[in-house]
Amino acid sequence: MGERMKTRLVVLDMAGTTVADDGLVEQAFEAAARELGVVAGSAEHQRMLAYVRTTMGESKISVFRHLFATEEQAQQANRAFEAAYGKLVDQGHCAALPGAEDAMGELREAGLTVVLTTGFSGPTQQRILDALGWQGLVDLALCPADAGGRGRPYPDLALAALLRTGGADDVRELAVVGDTGYDMRCGVSAGAGVVAGVLTGAHDEERLRADGATHVLSSVAKLPALLLPR
Repeated sequence: MGERMKTRLVVLDMAGTTVADDGLVEQAFEAAARELGVVAGSAEHQRMLAYVRTTMGESKISVFRHLFATEEQAQQANRAFEAAYGKLVDQGHCAALPGAEDAMGELREAGLTVVLTTGFSGPTQQRILDALGWQGLVDLALCPADAGGRGRPYPDLALAALLRTGGADDVRELAVVGDTGYDMRCGVSAGAGVVAGVLTGAHDEERLRADGATHVLSSVAKLPALLLPR
């Protein structure tokens, strides 16, 4: 195997990777389930919650399309989820993971292009960025709608980051970083030279490796040491 190409573009996940989740996704899911009449503690509720946990990192509307029978129900659940998550953010339940801001700043200072991606809607993503004061911290922020509608595990978000920023000349100059197997599959499908999992979110090292991680880090704070020449 040849030497790894120098990384020029870093595509980072948000919740669980750069932003602390602390159960917010599951709390917002509970609100969506209630909206659709799913009884808390029921077998149906437990089945749905297990699926939400397994598919962390996937576009939220895609998750709800799997869980509910009709497009109308999926959209209703997604609206309830986004509203509940947004309310939690507005209440102050949103924090950067330790070292995330410094890591992104160090990467940009070294000349790399940094893009934040999410499975949330654009308005929710912007709400998180506003709450953290991260507007202007990165070169670009993308949600599934910005990449044609498909989120992870498809490669679209990573490739949209490349196309929109022109931050790399070759997909092997990409680093895709996240806390879920779906992030890893996105990176692998996009042909990224580095597909790095972090252990601050939904999935463990075994799942991250199984889905294609080339590296597994304790947190995003370790990313500059991996990507920048010393």
